[in-house]
Formats: sequence, C-alpha cells, structure tokens
Amino acid sequence: MDTNMLSRWAGYAGSLLLCLLLVPVAHAMQPIQHWVTDNGVRAYFVPAPELPMVDITVTFAAGSVRDGDHPGLANMTSTLLDMGAAGLSADEIASRIESLGASLTTSAAREMATVSLRSLSDRSYLDPALVIFTDVITRPNFDVKDFEREQQRKLVGIRRSEQSPSRVAGYRFYQSVFADHPYAHRVSGTEDSVKALKLDAVKAFYKRFYVAKNAVVSIVGDLDRKAAEALVQQVTGGLPKGSRAASLPPVKVLEVAKEERISHPSTQTHVRMGAPGMHRGDADYFALYVGNHVLGGGGLVSRLHEEVREQRGLSYSVNSYFNPMEQDGPYLLSLQTRNDQVDEALAVMRKTLQDFVDKGPTEEELVASKKNITGGFPLRIASNSGIGSYLNVIGFYDLPLDFLDTYNDKVMAVTREQIIDAYQRRVTPETMVTVVVGGES
Repeated sequence: MDTNMLSRWAGYAGSLLLCLLLVPVAHAMQPIQHWVTDNGVRAYFVPAPELPMVDITVTFAAGSVRDGDHPGLANMTSTLLDMGAAGLSADEIASRIESLGASLTTSAAREMATVSLRSLSDRSYLDPALVIFTDVITRPNFDVKDFEREQQRKLVGIRRSEQSPSRVAGYRFYQSVFADHPYAHRVSGTEDSVKALKLDAVKAFYKRFYVAKNAVVSIVGDLDRKAAEALVQQVTGGLPKGSRAASLPPVKVLEVAKEERISHPSTQTHVRMGAPGMHRGDADYFALYVGNHVLGGGGLVSRLHEEVREQRGLSYSVNSYFNPMEQDGPYLLSLQTRNDQVDEALAVMRKTLQDFVDKGPTEEELVASKKNITGGFPLRIASNSGIGSYLNVIGFYDLPLDFLDTYNDKVMAVTREQIIDAYQRRVTPETMVTVVVGGES
C-alpha cells in the first residue's frame, strides 16, 4: 500500500470508528426492496446509511445437493473461485482486497454456494473491490495447479474430520436420516469421491449452476436504490442467463427407528438423535420453532438442559434445533456425555422429548420463551451482516418480503395448543434415528 493510500485509509478508519461509536446498537431497519434484473438475477436490498459500509452476497443454488455422483464437487468449485480469477493468483486477489480494507469470502453448504464482499462505501475503495469481486464470480481461472493443491488440502481435511467423534456423528446422522436423498452426503465429499474429482467436472458444474437465473443478490449498506441497481448489474451482468436449478425431491418420512453405535477412541460420547423436521415457508414453522425453543433451543433455560444437565449432571452440552431447508431439513437433538453415562443420558433425552410431544410446554415456559425470542430479535438485525443473513434466506427460499416485519407478531401469536398439535403431527420419537459415537465405558 503506498504512503498516500495509507494516510487516506488511516483517516477514513478514524471516521469509521467515530461512526461506530455514535450509531445505536440497534436501529430501525428500512423496508426490503426487491427487483429482478433483465438476465434473471433476483436482487434484495436494504439501505443502511448509518455506517459507511456495504455488504454484498451473491448466492447460487449450487450446494452439495447438486453434486450428483461426485460428492464434494460443489465445495471444490466454490473453493476455487477466489483461488484465481481474471489472470490473478489467489495471493494477488487476497493482497488487493486487503489493501482496500475489504474482505471477500466464498463458501458452499448443502443447498447454496455464496460469494460475499464487505467494503467501505467510499467509491475509491468500493469500486476496485467490486472489480475483483466481479472477476471472482464471472471469470475464475480454474487453474489445474490450484485444483490439485486444493484437492490435496481437502483430502487432509477429510482425514482429520474422521478423528472427531462429533463430526463422525454428524456425518452418520445425515446419512441415516436422508438415505438416498441429496441431503445425505457430506458437503466436503469423502476421501474416495474427492480423489476422483476432475477439473473438467468443476468447470461443467460452474457453467451449469453459476448463472443469472440461479442467483440471488443481497445488499445491505450505505447506498441508494440507483447505486444498488448499478452494483447488481456490474457484478452479475456478465453471467449467462441460464436456468434456475431444479426443485429438490421431497424427503421421505422415517417409518422405523434406527440406532447405530460407532466405536471411537474418545473419553466423551457424542449422541445425535432426530428425523426430517420442516422446510422453509412451512405452515408449522412458528409453532415448531417456538416449541423447540422451550424444549432445547433456549440454551440454559431449555427443558432438555434442565433435565439432562442441571438435575442429573449427565451432559455439559445438550440442545435441539430445526434446520429448515427447501425440503424438510433435520430436527436434531444432540448431547455429549461421559462414555459410562451415555445410556442414562440418552434415556433422559428420549423421555424429555416424549413428554414434550405428549403435553407441550407449560404456560410459564411459553411466555418466557416468547420474551426471549422477541427480546433478542432486534439485536439479530442490528448489523449489516445480520440483516444480510436474513436477506439471503428470504431471497433464496422466496419468503415474503414482510417476513422480518411480522416475525415477532407471529412468535407472540403461537399458543400451547398449536405447539402440541404441531409436535404430535410432525415429531415422532418412535421412528427417530439415533447415532452414538464414542469410546467404551
């Protein structure tokens, strides 16, 4: 970084720090603005002039569910995007982004792949950052040496993950719950599948899924609508129109319980128990979400925490959560305990779940959970990144634009009867998968 730029950045950083000190912890979020570009990109924008920053995320329906017969392909494609673009190397990209005080990240999950940029809104910083960001998305190098290097790194990572009982339990849980559904295989792939990957397959995957109609852009920051539209056009205007990824098949309902015990050289045993739960936009979303907050999603005040840890000292960590996706994602209950306590801890967890399905929460538990959820909600949308995370979900899953505006009201409207009804229809402990990974007692 040259002396003039360093001096200018130091002055700007001081102004930014002052702004951070003056901005309230939470501010009223402006309405979500939405449009579709000429080539089919779905754009979502929230002005946030309180800070001189811009957060941009481009999300593609290009997660591991699109791997087909090549587990790990989506993950490899995402990784290689910023390993080189428009003739620049990974080091050159990282150096230029750092010199602008920006950050650029790529990631892949089960359903989506994202490329994100955070930059100062000053055009002298934002414009050059956008050039690099655009090149990463639209002009990746896909160099064979980069591919071979990252392939070896991923193989090392996969081997290390096999040493973690928690990771092994998670892998086996998804495989057992989802069987032949695309949700079943690992985002990272397996050692065999990653060894078999070819660069041509990466290029073909990119060509099919990194297209305009398969993209959602979310922007939060110090811009007006005109500037936001120009930004979306700059970043995605060079993408081919393509087509949106096909809808995923429904997830099969589990019909019989399964339990798998995997020996692992560890002093702690990791337990995962659950089944398919709910999807984004689910009619039972709020009843199940609020109910689970009482059962195991409320941290130290949840019923599972009280029964398993506080009363019996069987686990330091116990929780439950829904992970809604395009189709029914998992409902997962998990705990970690000493090897000699696993059967007792598992029995208590199962009984606590069954009691909750049968009787639901008390009125006192429901009131406390509603207050906890709604009281914490403003903090979850108090930052650009917090708002941006919600925008990604709203855009990717086609949720209503007023989702955030009506969130607390819908939480407060949930009744005990609705929770009991939803749990008794949607949660069946007698057909759940249980995976136990740990050492001998």
